[in-house]
Amino acid sequence: MFGVRNALAQMADFGSGNGKFLGVLTGGHSIVHFYRGIFPVMLPTIKQSLGLNDVQVGVLASSQQMVGLTLTLPTGIIADTLVRRRAAVLAAALLFGGVAYLLVGIAPSFIWMLPATGLIVLGGSLWHPTAFAALSGRFPERRATALAMHGMGATFSDTITPLVVGGLLVVFQWRHVLQLQVVVALLLALVIWRALANQFPDAPSQGVSRSRLLADLGTVAKNPVFLSIALSNGLLMMGRIVLLTFLPIYLQEDLGYSPFVMGFHLMLLNVMGIVSQPIIGVLADRWGRKVVLFPSLLMMGGMVLLLGVANPGLQLGLLITAIGVFYYTLSNITAVIVLDVAGPNVQGSATGLYNLATQLLILPAPIAAGVLITVYGMNSVFLLSGIVVILSGLVVLPLRLHQGSRPSPKFLPG
Repeated sequence: MFGVRNALAQMADFGSGNGKFLGVLTGGHSIVHFYRGIFPVMLPTIKQSLGLNDVQVGVLASSQQMVGLTLTLPTGIIADTLVRRRAAVLAAALLFGGVAYLLVGIAPSFIWMLPATGLIVLGGSLWHPTAFAALSGRFPERRATALAMHGMGATFSDTITPLVVGGLLVVFQWRHVLQLQVVVALLLALVIWRALANQFPDAPSQGVSRSRLLADLGTVAKNPVFLSIALSNGLLMMGRIVLLTFLPIYLQEDLGYSPFVMGFHLMLLNVMGIVSQPIIGVLADRWGRKVVLFPSLLMMGGMVLLLGVANPGLQLGLLITAIGVFYYTLSNITAVIVLDVAGPNVQGSATGLYNLATQLLILPAPIAAGVLITVYGMNSVFLLSGIVVILSGLVVLPLRLHQGSRPSPKFLPG
């Protein structure tokens, strides 16, 4: 309870104007993740409806990473060069999510589903570098706290989305649920655009020059901390994407859970992050990045390894809930480390470059996981996911990172 109160006190201390700005971005982030979270819940139903095999499921997931790989650096550059247009960019991110699901909802076969599912990540590719750059510039002394608060919107959405979508699948046909998302997305995009329209009045009209941006970005790309943390995050996200792709299928096909019960278990994967995320963000600002990140990655990886042997029911539910303490939160800390080493003119572009490195690493992971399931069974996926998350922690161990804002200990003369 102390950690929660401390996190809320930190948020209140941002001030009313900054608090509104943070609140709008947090709300928009929740919408982005609602659209991102629909697909994993829908995937078992889509697989059954179209008669897909596990390798094709992996290809669908990898197609999203391919689109993200293509777009992540350009969208980061957009965030740094169109600073006064950030409200429009963030609104467009929401709209693209609805358009993507409209296309998924009308796709008649696997081949048509490929480009449609790839577009789902476009919204996140636009939102994250733009929002991260905006928050980093507004809260330079409390980046981890600000990004944690922003991440709470995503965690809240990731928590309720499986229940909402699982419930809708019980009542409605899956294509109809997806097709209606474009209407909701249009309305929400207008709300976000209006709320942020006056939030960037002092920004330069064209942002940083292209030559300066490329020079600063080159400096970031050669930074050994940046390279190491990009590798660490790539391994973490590899474990996450494999888990998120195949855990719903394991729950529904191997354990026989209904779509709603499956959605409930995916909710458990996120619900603890609502509490843990602000606490870990405050601790990372105060005590340092590595003190929080390294042990958390080891604990998360170890628990993922146990998923395949956990008994269905209470034991499995508690294990998924425990993984959820770290599941989303840790990627915020790795993103903050990137912002720590990037210059003020390339916060969005550095985020895009970091995401590009991540996408390169995780691109083949879902397909490889699909092949492993075909040959060795579902438990092999949990082994793969857990091992790469542990490796992610080992990459962090030798790094010298931001030590936090707590005062240095004082020793009395002996």
